[in-house]
Amino acid sequence: MDKVNFGDELVTREEKTRRVGGVFSSVASNYDLMNDLMSGGMHRLWKNRFVAKVKPRHGEAILDMAGGTGDIAFRMADRGARVTVSDINPDMLAVGMERAKARNIQGLTWQVENAEKLSFDDAIFDAYTIAFGIRNVTDIPAALREAHRVLKRGGRFYCLEFSTSEWPGFGELYDRYSEHLIPKIGKAVAKDEDSYRYLVESIRRFPRMDAFRAMIGEAGFKSTSVEPILGGLVAIHGGWKI
Repeated sequence: MDKVNFGDELVTREEKTRRVGGVFSSVASNYDLMNDLMSGGMHRLWKNRFVAKVKPRHGEAILDMAGGTGDIAFRMADRGARVTVSDINPDMLAVGMERAKARNIQGLTWQVENAEKLSFDDAIFDAYTIAFGIRNVTDIPAALREAHRVLKRGGRFYCLEFSTSEWPGFGELYDRYSEHLIPKIGKAVAKDEDSYRYLVESIRRFPRMDAFRAMIGEAGFKSTSVEPILGGLVAIHGGWKI
């Protein structure tokens, strides 16, 4: 039977999808606080840079996949885009909807979707964004093909994701930090050490920047690009449907 990695463990595809769902249901309520603690608040700067790269425009239809708690969608809605926030996990979407209500952010559409098999028609979005979500997808090539399918001709794809820093020594230092400290922070703050251990393992197993850029091209995108941040600890990948 075909097996895939759930962190460092080999499981069936169905089991991975189920267990990833369990992870994000568990961490949903503390997700944003943990992001601040794990990144020292830098995730906010990375997301600002990401949205600046996307360049959302007034009236554009944008699909924010794995949009969860709304961080990216809120930034794009502020620029006048019509954003559909989609996530496979309803618990994450529920947190995002509560945050939107508290901030009085209007005009967002919230929809449970599987990135590997979207319910949307072909060629209806001007842009597709996914931030810190693609590495948790069971079949990444399928998700990239679906992103390509739902984009209009001339539409753009952007992905913000952890990768591997190419700065000498820094990557190894971050590996030690993430392996030993992040699960402990998860245990202390979110009362969930195992979920944060999985998230660390999923980062380590994600393809390197050039390999992921090649995958985007194989899905049909042209003019693919990658912008490393902190030497590639985080990277913004892009591509165009032409």
